[in-house]
Amino acid sequence: MSEKIVYMDYASSSRVDPRVVEVMLPYLRELFGNPSSQHSASSKMKNALEEARAKVAGLINAEKPSEVVFTSGATESTNMALRGVAFRNRDRGNHIIASKIEHISVLNTLKYLSKNGFEVTYLPVDKYGTVDVEALKTTITDKTILVTVGYANNEVGTIQPIREIAEIAHSKKAYLHTDATPAVGKISVDVVKDGIDLMTISSWDMCGPYGIGGIYVKRGIRVEPLILGGGQEGGLRSGTENVAGAVGMGRAAELAKVEMASDAERLSKIRDRIVERVLKEIPYSFLNGHPTRRLPHNANIRFSFVEGESLVLSLDMEGIMLSSGSACSSKTLEPSHVLIAMGIPHVEAQGSLLISLGRFNVPEDAERIADVLPRIIKGLRQMSPIAPEEVR
Repeated sequence: MSEKIVYMDYASSSRVDPRVVEVMLPYLRELFGNPSSQHSASSKMKNALEEARAKVAGLINAEKPSEVVFTSGATESTNMALRGVAFRNRDRGNHIIASKIEHISVLNTLKYLSKNGFEVTYLPVDKYGTVDVEALKTTITDKTILVTVGYANNEVGTIQPIREIAEIAHSKKAYLHTDATPAVGKISVDVVKDGIDLMTISSWDMCGPYGIGGIYVKRGIRVEPLILGGGQEGGLRSGTENVAGAVGMGRAAELAKVEMASDAERLSKIRDRIVERVLKEIPYSFLNGHPTRRLPHNANIRFSFVEGESLVLSLDMEGIMLSSGSACSSKTLEPSHVLIAMGIPHVEAQGSLLISLGRFNVPEDAERIADVLPRIIKGLRQMSPIAPEEVR
């Protein structure tokens, strides 16, 4: 293995920024107390918690810090949004609309709801992974209580027309939830301008700590809590708060707000260099997702006559770490449901590589992966029983 380790799997896990760790340490060492208690030690914890909440709210332009609820992570936030809205508002209707390319945490929650009296309609996407808004217009009814569409797809990076989707949802008095995990901290997300009612947020996706996330709930939205107890987090998420985690997430949001634009410019150049070289130097290679309306740190490339898992393992032996799709659905051997929904054949979808960059990637990483990929692809194609002679 090469001594140079190149990590390009930030969509599945990211390194916590040292500046985030620094502000968390006092709350893991000497500062402690229950934010709900009345003494001065606990007041410090309460103040730290609310300061962190305000920083997260500031990143997404929430009108009030109280609209941000801390959770254990994005999956819990998504469950709170979908199940909480569905059960709290079932007197208004039982219809939910989602796209076919939602994250597995969204899809599995919708499966649960469909078994508990709710009707779920799944919207198609085009070849770039963009949701069909015309299908939404014809599908939504007066019984629709919730529309859920991810802000940007976690696999192919395509950014959705969220503002237009929100307008359609609101025309029928339905709420809009968006899983913005891949987008918040990477691109500007404004819940007010975009008309978002509920939004899933992750901490570690913006180089914050693990084990904490958040959900934006617009004032006035009725949500049934998942966890009952002492009524913390505005009664929506009971349990003693993870203050150290919240402080870290707040610092991560603060850093993202300041550095997001420069990070996006830098990472998009690294990404574009990878795409440029790979598509030029490797025949039968294709970029998945929208060519321009995509996240700045994402490149999803598929290679004909290659199996994605073998490709990932071969790159790992070279000291290059990335994935073939979403880590949350990697236990299945099935091809990506996102790529299949985009109309890519099963055999082609199996040969995709997800390159997701992060704050600690450098331009040299682009040259490193582009240098080794042609050799690896050629070797794998030579062993493929379906590869034509001209690509072996």
